[in-house]
Amino acid sequence: MDKLKRFNSILKKIKSVEIQGAKNIAKQALYAYSLFPSPKSKNLLLSLRPTEPMLVNVLNRLEKQPKEELLAHFDEAQKKINQIVFKLIKKDERIFTHCHSTNVANSLIYSRKKGKRFEVYNTETRPLFQGRKTAIELKNAGIKTTTFIDSASLIAMAKEDKKDKIYSTKIFLGADALLPQGIINKIGSGMIAELAHDKKIPVYIIADSWKFTKKKVPIEQRKLNEIWNNAPKKVTIKNPAFEFVPKKNITAIISEKGILSYNEFLRKMN
Repeated sequence: MDKLKRFNSILKKIKSVEIQGAKNIAKQALYAYSLFPSPKSKNLLLSLRPTEPMLVNVLNRLEKQPKEELLAHFDEAQKKINQIVFKLIKKDERIFTHCHSTNVANSLIYSRKKGKRFEVYNTETRPLFQGRKTAIELKNAGIKTTTFIDSASLIAMAKEDKKDKIYSTKIFLGADALLPQGIINKIGSGMIAELAHDKKIPVYIIADSWKFTKKKVPIEQRKLNEIWNNAPKKVTIKNPAFEFVPKKNITAIISEKGILSYNEFLRKMN
């Protein structure tokens, strides 16, 4: 495959969410940019996923840092996150997670490999079912995993259902963007965080600090046919891919900078 075909293939996969996860998107964008390093290529890559500050930060850093150094950051950050999550998980806990986050999945897999015993409840995450990717990765790592339909999130986390052993002790969510007022993550995250706050279940955001931005991040509206092909006329379809989670519903941010309250994290980033 020639360079142009490789470049266009990466663009298509990022746009279609075949390549997903902020870190994976950033890595592939770095590779694509290296094929055709130019302002035009950079702008084209930045236009693909407007809710990914890490993509912006990485391409901007490329002006001052070599690609190898940028790529090394991802592994170093994940190692630090893994160690924090390992210490945080207690024996026989039930961790609830939503969608697919590389930082979350890798830290859970690391904890299992290091001997922690726990299980995971996760959502299928409609309409693109990214939660299935999470379930497969965790299952393959030997982690007991139960997948719930999205609308059963309350059942999966409700503490009053202990007699049926359906409840969660901690919520682990990834983030596409870390903002001064809160985070942006996959649609459903706001509902989950609010329910968890109501149930007094701690919510941890597990994310690389390079996802932080002070700029406004738009909520991506994706194609309607992801929801309903051939919908009846005059039926309006809404397909927001992401939503905002206010910092009041977040217990702590876990990044390579440590486990910090939201305000402590913001001070580190300023």
